[in-house]
Amino acid sequence: MKKELTEIFSRIGEWVDQSERPVVMTHLNPDGDAIGSLLGLYLYLKNSGKKVHGMTPNNFPAFLMWLPSAGEIMRYQGHEKRARQILKEADLLIMVDFNDPKRLGRLGREVIVSSARKAIIDHHPDPALDAGLVAVQEDVSSAAELVFSFIEQTGGKKAITPQIAECIYTGIMTDTGCFSFNSSRPETFRTVARLLETGIDKDRIFDRVYNNFSVRRMQLLGYALHRKMKVMPKYHSAYVVLSLAEQLEFGFITGDSEGFVNYPLSVRGVIFSVLVMEKADHVKLSFRSKGKFNVNEFARKYFSGGGHVNAAGGESNESLEKTVHLLEKTIFLSAHELEEAFRQA
Repeated sequence: MKKELTEIFSRIGEWVDQSERPVVMTHLNPDGDAIGSLLGLYLYLKNSGKKVHGMTPNNFPAFLMWLPSAGEIMRYQGHEKRARQILKEADLLIMVDFNDPKRLGRLGREVIVSSARKAIIDHHPDPALDAGLVAVQEDVSSAAELVFSFIEQTGGKKAITPQIAECIYTGIMTDTGCFSFNSSRPETFRTVARLLETGIDKDRIFDRVYNNFSVRRMQLLGYALHRKMKVMPKYHSAYVVLSLAEQLEFGFITGDSEGFVNYPLSVRGVIFSVLVMEKADHVKLSFRSKGKFNVNEFARKYFSGGGHVNAAGGESNESLEKTVHLLEKTIFLSAHELEEAFRQA
């Protein structure tokens, strides 16, 4: 771990020691890394005797509800009055797996105006949230890996209980596609080894996360791949588009599209995949790539987003039809980069 990061962790640890009512929060539409990081840190602070709260802007996927203490997490959406009171009483806000208030939705305003100290533990570049302490390392596998390092540094190895280890392992596993990308650092596997030493059952965790979907979700996946996937062989790209009406037809709930964006990358010759999801007031895009095609730069340049080299997200305020047209245009504009990345893959 970098010396600078170690120093920042020490300072965050000092803030935690001085805090009585910390709040740990993560981003809108939280994924496995977001919830794993949040719960791991939440449990650590709870075990340390803090009157801690965990908070998300909205609901999180059902396949993560089995995680230890998941039922104790406050959802801002639908519980705004209670959430505002918690934030008013908080003396420390620790934000994990995001660094931009826009990723909090309506909760972002509450965080911006809060007088509490603010700290960030994240692995995304270019923090846009005004925080007193920012612990960011882009080359780690996940925010969960950073949370592990923070807990071990400030609380010692014994602070990593089996319950905390389950949460952190879930975060690392999901954010690396079961260690298929963004997981080439030896330190990541050393972290996993230490988590396994607590006695957690990695096979059980995998089963709970990846073999825990509804029939309708599986039918939606089949429909998406059979009817809605468009492959662009010349550009080594593919995308899937799902309208609101199609989502409604299959009883879509939060988390049902988890992993959909990865499937087109299994097609021979495809190195760039996009999932386009129509929402009530915008269109959400998820980007994945193989090799050196940088989807972080692509998302930032064309869709007001960002993320990592091989995994990023973005959005559009245009209609679904116009968004798809813009996506195809931007793929055309990226033809040279896509071809170069394909040749180097």
